[in-house]
Amino acid sequence: MLAPDVFPFLKKLKENNTREWFKEHKAEHDEARNAVVHLSSQLFESLNNENQLDKHKVFRIYRDVRFSKNKTPYKIHFGISFHRQKPTFRGGYYLHIEPGASFLGVGFWGPNKDDLFRIRKEIEMDHECFSQMVNQAELLEHWGAMQGEQLKTAPKGFEKDSPGIKHLRFKQFIFIKNINDDQLFDANFESWMTNQFKTIRPFLDYMGEILNTDLNGESII
Repeated sequence: MLAPDVFPFLKKLKENNTREWFKEHKAEHDEARNAVVHLSSQLFESLNNENQLDKHKVFRIYRDVRFSKNKTPYKIHFGISFHRQKPTFRGGYYLHIEPGASFLGVGFWGPNKDDLFRIRKEIEMDHECFSQMVNQAELLEHWGAMQGEQLKTAPKGFEKDSPGIKHLRFKQFIFIKNINDDQLFDANFESWMTNQFKTIRPFLDYMGEILNTDLNGESII
C-alpha cells in the first residue's frame, strides 16, 4: 500500500506549482517519491511472474512545457509504468497516483505505425473475434468499454463501410479503471491489483498473438 505522506505533498504542490515553492520543499518531494518507488518495487515483485513483467519505472515529476499551453513546471501526480517482456508479451500497465483522480490504465497507448497497421488488419479480417474479445463479460464488468483516441473516419487504406469500422478508427487500445483514494492506502491493494491484472491479461495475450504473427498467422519472432 502507499505511504500516507504522498497525498499531502501532491495536494500542496497543486496549490503551489512554482519552481520557488518546489525548491523550498524539495525534501518533501524526495520523501514522497521514495515512497512511490518503494510501492512500485513491491508491486513489481508481487505481479512480475504471472504477468511476465520485465521492468517498472516511476516517472519524473518535471513537466515538459515547451509545446504546452500549461506552463506549470510540475506534474501534480506520480506515475508508475510496468512493461511486459517483449517480444513475446506485449502491452503494459500504468498506475496514476493523484488525490481524487487515481487510476489504473492497461493496454497499448502509442502503438508504432507497423503495430497499428497489423492490429487494424486483424480487425478488418476478423472483426467478430476482436469484438468478442473486447466485450467479454468479465472484462466489461471490471474495466468497462475499451477507450483511446479515434479517427473521425476510416484510416487510410481501409473501407469506411468495413464491418469492423467501429474498432478500426481506434489509434489506441486501452482500458481505464478508476481507483478510490482509500484503495491506495489499503493493506489489500496488492491483491486488488493482482485481480485486475488477471481479468485484463486475456486481452493483452490476444493482442500479443496478433503482433507476433503475420497476416497468415505465422510467427514472426
